Amino acid sequence: MQRRQGQNIFIKALLFLLLILYGPVGYSHNYTIQKYSLNGRTKVSGDEQWAKAGDRLNHPFIVLVTDSTGTAAPGIKVSFEVVRTPVGAKDAYLERYEVYTNSSGLARTTLHLGELEGEYQVVARVKTSNPQSFVIFTAYAYASNWALMLFVGLLGGLAIFFIGLKQMSKGLRHGIANKLRVILLRMSRNKYVATLFGAFATIVTQSSSATTVMLIGFVQSKLLRFEQTIGMILGAAIGTTITVQLISFKLADYSLLIVALGFGMVVFTKKQVHKSIGETLIGFGLIFYGMHLMSGAMSPLKHYEPFLMVIENVQQPLLGVVVGTLLTALVQSSAAFIGIVLAMCTQGLISLEGSIPLLMGANLGTTITGIIASFATGREAKKVALAYAVFKFIGILLLFWLIEPFANLVRLFTPDIIDPTSGTFVTNIGRQVANAHTIYNVILTLIVLPFTKTFAKIVDWVIPIFPEKREPYKVQFIDTNLLQSPTIAIEVSRQELVGMAKLVQSMLDDSIRLFIDKNPSTIDTIHEKENHINFLRDKLNDYLLKISHSDINEKEVDSVFKVMFATKELEQIGDIISKNILEKGKWWLGAGLEFSHEGKEELIEFHRLTQKQLKRAIDILSTFNLDIARKQLRKYEHYKQVGIELERSHFDRLKQAINKSIASSKTHLELVSLYRIIGSHANNIARIMIGEN
Repeated sequence: MQRRQGQNIFIKALLFLLLILYGPVGYSHNYTIQKYSLNGRTKVSGDEQWAKAGDRLNHPFIVLVTDSTGTAAPGIKVSFEVVRTPVGAKDAYLERYEVYTNSSGLARTTLHLGELEGEYQVVARVKTSNPQSFVIFTAYAYASNWALMLFVGLLGGLAIFFIGLKQMSKGLRHGIANKLRVILLRMSRNKYVATLFGAFATIVTQSSSATTVMLIGFVQSKLLRFEQTIGMILGAAIGTTITVQLISFKLADYSLLIVALGFGMVVFTKKQVHKSIGETLIGFGLIFYGMHLMSGAMSPLKHYEPFLMVIENVQQPLLGVVVGTLLTALVQSSAAFIGIVLAMCTQGLISLEGSIPLLMGANLGTTITGIIASFATGREAKKVALAYAVFKFIGILLLFWLIEPFANLVRLFTPDIIDPTSGTFVTNIGRQVANAHTIYNVILTLIVLPFTKTFAKIVDWVIPIFPEKREPYKVQFIDTNLLQSPTIAIEVSRQELVGMAKLVQSMLDDSIRLFIDKNPSTIDTIHEKENHINFLRDKLNDYLLKISHSDINEKEVDSVFKVMFATKELEQIGDIISKNILEKGKWWLGAGLEFSHEGKEELIEFHRLTQKQLKRAIDILSTFNLDIARKQLRKYEHYKQVGIELERSHFDRLKQAINKSIASSKTHLELVSLYRIIGSHANNIARIMIGEN
């Protein structure tokens, strides 16, 4: 009897204990399990940790169990289990697999990572009727040299990205860029049309900096006035956003296929247009592959606490603008820097609001290239670089205070997308950043475009009047900023050559005065012009060599050769005047001799004919009119015949024993011969322009 009473007491105590722990028989408590957070910081739970493969995690996984009233539930068993490891990793383990919650409702355990790098997942469960009966923790194992591999991957990806940009620009330039730049010069009168073509040109060149530098060269070479470039500057700001739009699409999986397709077109097609398309595709694919490498390389950083703290600070608006400006100025490409920002955003390191200050800084930083390019230019060309910088700075002043509303506007234009793996809607952060960049520049352009005249006055007022550096000689048209546009660079070199030819023409004018007027000051004048011609010759030859070393087609090679050939011919004319004729003139001034009246008239007439030959050559260089060239070739035969007739007349006078003719005979014959050689050099310019050897 006592025994039964003891058993009953034991059973009742057991039931009472079960009732306390699990409630009435047939029911379970409505417990909720969640990752432990403190002041909203979910990282306190130990989730998303990373460590070197084979190491113990620095922090435990912590869960909080609460009852239906939200009160911490003590004494509840929590089961932990490793549910996912990299393929082949079997050595990961937990320090405790079953843990009862403490008085605060917390349970914890620590994971030892396996020897293989990759992702590890641990699930924590409780027995409850609540659907929220488990949570999943994630940890990452990285190789011991992860920092080195991150550095290599980031630099390598950035290098491939740059190569892709350059290759894509090269392919587009071979197709239409050079023609487009020539058209751009003609479309500068209307600011709205100029804006459109400025955007289009920047899309083709894949760089607003390249467009700005080109415009600086246009103004420096007097092809455009500063006011005409403003519309193009505004258009360049829009055009550069297209590159970011392209790289924001998730085409990394197809990047190498695109490269292979482009390579096939380059290798197996003969038409230049198909090769240009192939070059463009190679560049396009490399851009995406570089983005893929950068994104993968930065993956460890999203779990690296010191870096996350830095990124958190960088997302502060003012610091973000400064960092974006400096880093873009360093890499000399806003597209490359924004590509890095995109990679960070897709890894969850930067939010849309955090990316906007960085984008503003990138837009300002890209103006540094133009500012550097304008250092060696005049004030008008400097205005172009400053205008682009002022334009971007205005954008920062307007948007800096409206980051949150602007981000909401961007989200309005960028709907969420469906994740193909889960079928749920997810935020397309890459497209949001690209759209933020585009919307920012479009809004800024629309604000400034109606007030371009006022904008030009502001820039003119801001830029100081620099004291002009006095140099004995300087070029008028050629500018290194135009070398990236070979067609235009060749054109301005031809204009510079025309200026050199007119200087040679004035030397030819002076040469006859030594013998007719006998003015000694002519000697210094000719020496001065000779030095100027030699300066222009050196500058032209150096410029033409730089053009020839760039990526130019056969037609451009031929044009460079013709300008270089004409430069050599003009230089030889100058040498004949400054050396042969000038030395003869010095002797003539001291000899006290005179030409006969007939001889003097003949020399003046032949000098006039030589001038006409040289003038025709200058007209050919100025207008590239081949009809004038053909006329010069026909006239040259008459010109040679006149020279022969003059020599015959001179010998006839010698037979008549005219004293002045006898005394001046040698000088007379030498001058006729030298002028005939000058005419021959002028004739060579016409021959080379037509294409004759």
